[in-house]
Amino acid sequence: MTALPTSRRNALKVLGATAGMSLLPGVVGAASTAKPAPRANFIYCLNMSTIKGHKLGFVKELEIASKAGFRSVEIWMDSLQAYLEGGGTLAEARKRLDNLGLKVENAIGFAQWIVDDDTARKKGMELLKREMEMLSQLGCHRTAAPPVGATQDPSLDLKRAAERYRAILELGEQTGVVPQLELWGFSQNLSRLSEVMYVAIESGHPSARVLLDVYHLYRGDSSLDSLPLVGNTAIEVFHVNDYPANTPSATITDADRVYTGDGVAPLSRILQYIHNPEKPVVLSLEVFNKDYYAQDPLKVAQAGLVKMKSMARSM
Repeated sequence: MTALPTSRRNALKVLGATAGMSLLPGVVGAASTAKPAPRANFIYCLNMSTIKGHKLGFVKELEIASKAGFRSVEIWMDSLQAYLEGGGTLAEARKRLDNLGLKVENAIGFAQWIVDDDTARKKGMELLKREMEMLSQLGCHRTAAPPVGATQDPSLDLKRAAERYRAILELGEQTGVVPQLELWGFSQNLSRLSEVMYVAIESGHPSARVLLDVYHLYRGDSSLDSLPLVGNTAIEVFHVNDYPANTPSATITDADRVYTGDGVAPLSRILQYIHNPEKPVVLSLEVFNKDYYAQDPLKVAQAGLVKMKSMARSM
């Protein structure tokens, strides 16, 4: 029999060795024990405030978000309610979301759950429960819980606020939608990170979460150095935006918010503080800029997404 050339003999030796290795227990289990690819650091979400001034309506807002490249949205309850009053249904809205490849990460509503007035608070709780039930049908498991109705009340007892926050967290247990305690920097209460964290912690409920915002942290003069104390568990959604130079925190308004990276906010530092290596944080672009409302809404949404991704790369 003719001898095999040296190169072929060597190749067969390598193949044989490789085949043998594939039967070894350590090698067989290598694929199954390999670490999964790291999760994305952030989920990019469009808060519909960014295009709310265009007055597009619920359906068109969703279409713009999807076309711009977003896969997550933060809807406003008034827009959803107008859609339903116009003949739409929650089932149709859920189907539309699915067809557009969108997930509702959070919702913005204004139920008066925190106020001292018993009658008003009861109505606020009833409204919030109805909204939670609607959101659950859309596959949304979060809603904002700002201090609506109490922003001008500096005497609000934060311990009572904590009790009331616990009450709506218990509503969340019934509906599957968790209220995110929102910081409002212009308010007479819950305007600072320390106040929001006190209420969340004092609620004594394991589902307590806080909804923070670049603009509101600045508006309320909260120290960013305290952000690491919040911890990864408490932040699931974070509102991002930026603010111009030479705009004092005492006088800045919602309308002054700009795209991320177009102002002077220390965004890279903030993202480093809130980054969760175990679970992506939802970054939701929330601006109310009248100049943007005068532009094409699709271009506004597209520009917002590009600038958010650029911001995340800078951390």
